[in-house]
Amino acid sequence: MRPPALSLGRSSRRGLSQRLVILTRALSELMAEMSNAKERKHAKKMRNQPTNVTLSSGFVADKGVKHYNGGGKPFQTQKQDVEPHSGTAQQQQTKVSYHSLHDLNVNEQSSSKIMFKRKGGWKAGSEGTSQEIPKYITASTFAQARAAEISAMLKAVTQKSSNSLVFQTLPRHMRRRAMSHNVKRLPRRLREIAQKEAEKAVHQKKEHSKSKCHKARRCHINRILEFNRRQKKNIWLETHIWHAKRFHMVKKWGYCLGERPTVKSHRACYRAMTSRCLLQDLSYYCCLELKGKEEEILKALSQMCSTDTGLTFAAVHCLSGKRQGSLLLYRANKYPREMLGPVTFIWKPERSPGAMSENRQLWIWLHPTLKQDILEEMKAVCQCVEPVRSTVCIPDPPPPPPQGKSQATLPDEKMSKKRKRKDDGENAKPVKKVMGDGTRDHLQPYSWVSPTTGVIISDLTMEMNRYRLIGPLSHSILTEALKAASVHIEGEETETTPHHWWIETCKNPDSVALHHRQEAIFELLGGVTSPAEIPAGTILGLTVGDPRINLPQKRSKALPNPEKCQDNEKVRQLLLEGVPVECTHSFIWDQSICKSVTENKISDQDLNRMRSELLVPGSQLVLGPHESKIPVLLIQQPGKVTGEDRLGWGSGWDVLLPKGWGMAFWIPFIYRGARVGGLKESLVHSQYKRSPNIPGDFPDCPAGILFAEEQAKNLLEKYKGRPPAKRPNYVKLGTLAPFCFPWEQLTQDWESRVHAQEDSSVVSPPNDEKSNLRRDEVPCAPMPDKTLKLSGETGSFVIEPRDPEEVMDTECREQTESEQVSYQDARENHVSATSSLCVLRSRKLLKQLSAWCGGIRAARRAPSRGHQELTREACLSVLDHFPRALVWVSLSLLQKGSPEPHAMICVPAKDDFLQLRQDRQYCGPQEPKHSDPFKSKILKQKEKKKMAKGQKRRNAASGALAEADPIAELETLTLGLWSGPLPGVTAHCSRVLLGFVTQGDFSMAMGCGEALGFVSLTGLLAVLGSQPADERGLVLLRPPTSLQYRFARIVIEV
Repeated sequence: MRPPALSLGRSSRRGLSQRLVILTRALSELMAEMSNAKERKHAKKMRNQPTNVTLSSGFVADKGVKHYNGGGKPFQTQKQDVEPHSGTAQQQQTKVSYHSLHDLNVNEQSSSKIMFKRKGGWKAGSEGTSQEIPKYITASTFAQARAAEISAMLKAVTQKSSNSLVFQTLPRHMRRRAMSHNVKRLPRRLREIAQKEAEKAVHQKKEHSKSKCHKARRCHINRILEFNRRQKKNIWLETHIWHAKRFHMVKKWGYCLGERPTVKSHRACYRAMTSRCLLQDLSYYCCLELKGKEEEILKALSQMCSTDTGLTFAAVHCLSGKRQGSLLLYRANKYPREMLGPVTFIWKPERSPGAMSENRQLWIWLHPTLKQDILEEMKAVCQCVEPVRSTVCIPDPPPPPPQGKSQATLPDEKMSKKRKRKDDGENAKPVKKVMGDGTRDHLQPYSWVSPTTGVIISDLTMEMNRYRLIGPLSHSILTEALKAASVHIEGEETETTPHHWWIETCKNPDSVALHHRQEAIFELLGGVTSPAEIPAGTILGLTVGDPRINLPQKRSKALPNPEKCQDNEKVRQLLLEGVPVECTHSFIWDQSICKSVTENKISDQDLNRMRSELLVPGSQLVLGPHESKIPVLLIQQPGKVTGEDRLGWGSGWDVLLPKGWGMAFWIPFIYRGARVGGLKESLVHSQYKRSPNIPGDFPDCPAGILFAEEQAKNLLEKYKGRPPAKRPNYVKLGTLAPFCFPWEQLTQDWESRVHAQEDSSVVSPPNDEKSNLRRDEVPCAPMPDKTLKLSGETGSFVIEPRDPEEVMDTECREQTESEQVSYQDARENHVSATSSLCVLRSRKLLKQLSAWCGGIRAARRAPSRGHQELTREACLSVLDHFPRALVWVSLSLLQKGSPEPHAMICVPAKDDFLQLRQDRQYCGPQEPKHSDPFKSKILKQKEKKKMAKGQKRRNAASGALAEADPIAELETLTLGLWSGPLPGVTAHCSRVLLGFVTQGDFSMAMGCGEALGFVSLTGLLAVLGSQPADERGLVLLRPPTSLQYRFARIVIEV
């Protein structure tokens, strides 16, 4: 049935059209009000409006019913999809106004066309439309169309068309940070939308895996495999991970070692060495084992040492195994030259003092830089040429990947294993952690045997851990952290225990009695105030239990217990005689027992699981016969043994452990109050003991020479990395060698000076006043217009003329012609019989020099102690045996100042002594500033390079043939450094050079600047002979970057 139609007049139609226009404007204003302030512009008002209008399902009329509006023309609404359109607001407004008014004003348009035609306003055609205005409209259809438009408008307003959040649509002055997580901080009209956004999965926090923490998810899939791979190039100590988290690590000598702590601890480490305890890991030291007959071993090793330097391998206390010995090794029968380095050694003690066995065992400990040279020399003297299968536990190489799997599938497998391990089943093989030397080749031999003498040399590097405790609290920490192992009782269960070697030992009553004696002596150490009270090098063997069981809940400080020293007689006997020989026995000498102890160690995971199963948390864990028994060896370190002041400073104990037990002993020591030090603390320890550091303070050793070359290279690179304005000009400062030590040239120059002085004294009459004056003075350097240069053919120094501009302004005046001829003749005669550089290490001569440098008091005590007086004959007798030698000296500044490495040790002039007598606060003279003869050369070189580059560019542009590069042919000069061969080093400055400083800093022990270095033996004797007795031993120190000299006193400690 046709719905009723409304007959509307022209005025009614106009009124309805106006109302629709008003309604449209109201909706537009509503939409503009809900937009933000920035979008209130006309171009962004209607950005969310749809491109067309869609009737909702409730308003759509039946498609089969046709509604006719006036004029007999059909009027039918079609269903259209509403899609948001992102365009300009003007385009969207145009589309909305078109779609909203097209259907509304159909009748009005038809009637208007007819009226306009009648009035002649416009004509129908291509410009207009032929649709006529209906005379009536259907109310229901009209209302449905308007309702669809309003619904589409409201949906467009509430629907978000961009990816921004709701609170981001607000003006910037209304935004708050809390809106992102607190919906109530938004305006009320936007809270509902914001709540829906917050409930979406995109904005929800991801749930992390509860099985792994953040750090664990970043780790490698198999940490042990990754660590084993990283140890193939540089050896890791067992405490490497602990050090890597707390220390600055360096790669040295084939190891990864901790150099210094990341925290400021220089003074704290000194206080620990002085009054507490400092802990160091010395497991990187190498151990060489010699097995064989005692006579054969002593006969071979006697060629590599000398009694002049001290005790040898045949020392009585050391040979019995009671003490540790130390000595200097040389190449066979080459003493005092061709030194190899210092070592310490331990003889395995006999089981009973009366029984003498032919086969002995000797351990030699040495620095890793000295290992290769000493090992080769020992193999030569022992005639060990045949390699044997080593009994040392070498880690198995990692298994190769299966052949069936291609390389392309490996990344996929790794990605899948990161989520879930598939090889954790029964067929999975557990990965073994590398213990010991991870860089060893299992095909390379590490033991050699002599077919003639039967001596076997084995390399036991990294087969044991060696920890050093320095300080007076070492005794307290050792006695609290280590407890003697409990003796096994026959009634205890022994079927499941893996420690069968300890069970067999406890069956012997003598072994049990020896264990109790060792335990009693070890307990006595807890009451001794300082390790320096124990005889030097004392050895104590012991078998202890697992130190992890007695670990305290938190860090504490171990203090000495005087109650343990109630038996004064036993303590007095221990301090005087040391540990008895039988108590030095330890099972650590047996490699099979050490291997069993390493393999049967209870893991930390199992130990923690047992602790968690205790009924009372925190109570003592008792393992009974299942507790591990570890053999250890305690070795006393004497500390400072030279000189007369601070004797015993820096003494402590070394602890030798089987490998695999490093961290099990490391943590208990720290929990008792030990502070950990690195390589820097080792250098400070040796400096305060005034002992040479390995390998830098051994210039006549191959390792020392290599160390000096590497150090000079690093310092030169660092110097060149700075601009010329930010680095010192060493040429103007008069420093010839700021990065190296020209020991050879120093000794040769002093030898030449002495020969020149002798020749001049022979020419002049002995009673002449000039001869007496020259005798008190150190002669100036001869031939200032000559330089010393190393000859490539003979390897000796030859004299070459210097350029006039290379002569410094402050050099000594020229000698007479006769003196030059006599000097040249003496030098040419002596160069043919020169010997290589060496360091004076004869204890007898060092004591003599120490007495001569001591001043008036030492000179008065010299005759009573059997020392000679400082005469010309005594000096010549020393120089006959050591013509070109260096002497290890220590220097202490008289006034302020802090010496530096590479500082110059010089001879004071007479005027310096005169001013010092007048003013005791006199610091010292100043070096005149030198001229730089290389500055003009460097400028010319820059001009030549610039011209060469221009010529090369022109040749390249013209296409000429390539010629030799002229830039490469130019000599490279560095501004601030001396170029070419060095001139005479002794007379280059206003004060004659005597030696160089290798270690120097402010000493907290003495409260002044202290330095250690070498001086020429020839120059030292000449200086001591020319100085008065009350001022004997005074020298001048000048840093390489300063012109100021400072007074210091030389001391030779033996």
